[in-house]
Amino acid sequence: MNIQNLLQMGQQMQSQLSQIQETLGSKEVSASSGGGMVTAIVDGKGEVKRVTIDPTVVDPADVEMLEDLILAAVSEAQSQAKGLYEAEMRKVAGGLPFPLKLPGLP
Repeated sequence: MNIQNLLQMGQQMQSQLSQIQETLGSKEVSASSGGGMVTAIVDGKGEVKRVTIDPTVVDPADVEMLEDLILAAVSEAQSQAKGLYEAEMRKVAGGLPFPLKLPGLP
C-alpha cells in the first residue's frame, strides 16, 4: 500500500465521519427515570433536546428528588447516545478497535 492509497482512505474516512456526525445530529435517544415520570431526549451527539416532567412528580417540598430524577434521565440518555456514536464509529473503522489505540500513545 502506498502513500496515495493511504491518503485516499483517509479522505474516505473523513467523508464518512462527516456523514455520521450529520446523521447523529438528526437521531434522538430518550431515557426515563422514576417509572416514566421524567424523560430526557438527546440527539445522537448527546446534546439535550427536551426534558418532560409529569406534573404529579413536582413537589415543592421535595425538589431534590426531582433533581435526581432529571439527572438520572439525562445521564442515561447521554450514555445511550454515546453507545450509538461508538457503534457508528465502529462501522467506519472497518473492524479496527474503537477508539483506536496506537502503540506509543497514551
